Amino acid sequence: MYRHISVGVTQSYPMPFTGFLWFITILLPLVIIQRLLHREIQAVLLIITRSSQLTVGIFSILFLPGVFLHELSHFVMAKILRVRTGKASLIPKSMSNGRLQMGYVETAQTDIIRDSLIGIAPLVAGSSFIAYAGLNRLGLSTLVEVLTNGQVELFWKGLTLLPQMDDFFLWFYLAFTISSTMMPSESDSHAWLPLGLWTAGLLTLGIFAGAGTWMLENIAPLLNNFLGLVATLFGLSVALHVVLLLPTMLLHRIVSRVTGVDVK
Repeated sequence: MYRHISVGVTQSYPMPFTGFLWFITILLPLVIIQRLLHREIQAVLLIITRSSQLTVGIFSILFLPGVFLHELSHFVMAKILRVRTGKASLIPKSMSNGRLQMGYVETAQTDIIRDSLIGIAPLVAGSSFIAYAGLNRLGLSTLVEVLTNGQVELFWKGLTLLPQMDDFFLWFYLAFTISSTMMPSESDSHAWLPLGLWTAGLLTLGIFAGAGTWMLENIAPLLNNFLGLVATLFGLSVALHVVLLLPTMLLHRIVSRVTGVDVK
């Protein structure tokens, strides 16, 4: 007598989380490098001017395009979502915690979804501009394709030719200032925690209700691709900051040695 043994095959699904991993991996270096570069620029300005007010003024003018787009995106998103707006300002102001407020737009407090969308608007607007400036105006899409194909020598040659492009320095400056000010502030992200908790709760309910497989097949790939795209734009922003960080640190040392004054 033979016993029939049935073998069950469990269908496996890909775990499309590479975009999320790249997003997390690049986000932290972006925040760190941004703050480090801002500190170095402020240190150079303070050593040269010997005036904190003048340093704040010059620093604010330098990043004015990014601050303008940041606050404008808040304003436009609030109007789209029919949320009342109040005063707005692009004049820098020192806060009690020692940080510098570059500008602000007052909006009425509303539900967590609209608050979150208003808060994330600068990141969406800034990332869109970086994509346009970097891929279309600066021609970085061609360089990325060349590097992906393993043509390293051709990549470096193309990199050296970038400054010869029409309006290169204008678009580089705009891409840098906007990418450097697109991250949401603490006040912008106050509604993200409750929204995240609600989202996590709904996903948990969906899994327990048996929709886990459907979400893994339909929602996860879309989210993964979106986060991968955002990570790519963040990577471009990191590259812009790294290009300026090393010369700025060197300038800081030179100015400090010449003047005999340093700022930590």
